[in-house]
Amino acid sequence: MAANLFKKYKDEIVPEMQKRFNYANVMQIPRLEKVVLNIGLGRDAVADSKTVKSAYDELVKIAGQKPVVTKAKKSIAGFKLREGQEIGCKVTLRGERMYEFLERFVEIALPRVRDFRGLSPKGFDGCGNYNTSLKEQTVFPEIEFDKVDKIRGMNITVVTSTANDNEARELLGLFNFPFIVKK
Repeated sequence: MAANLFKKYKDEIVPEMQKRFNYANVMQIPRLEKVVLNIGLGRDAVADSKTVKSAYDELVKIAGQKPVVTKAKKSIAGFKLREGQEIGCKVTLRGERMYEFLERFVEIALPRVRDFRGLSPKGFDGCGNYNTSLKEQTVFPEIEFDKVDKIRGMNITVVTSTANDNEARELLGLFNFPFIVKK
């Protein structure tokens, strides 16, 4: 699967981007650098330490590699949070796994989202990176709905090599990201 998206990038997207933006050098063409998946558990992790293990296992199934467990940087008494306490997990995908995940995300997971009308074009951060979130992890076919203890959301960040949001928007649009079109 991953070869399909990367092959599409090399064969179709690179020439199209060079034509649209008149790049003098092929190395100027924006490319995908990494995809970061993050599940923050917040109060659920403070109340029950098993939720971190459950989220960790689900992220392993979704990403195809082991995530890193994130820990609290400082104690906050109002939230009953201690420094060093596990509060979430994240994984960074690069190369073949990144392309494989993006293909599954765009082609399989997004169409399964309830009441999905498209991705918001406001998710760009001004530096060419795109952030979006999912309200439930069950849209991925790897997750068995019967074994899910709680519905959790996740943040997905797509990092590109460009610093321009317009170029990044065009790049992701050519990767078939279904952005909402402004009228």
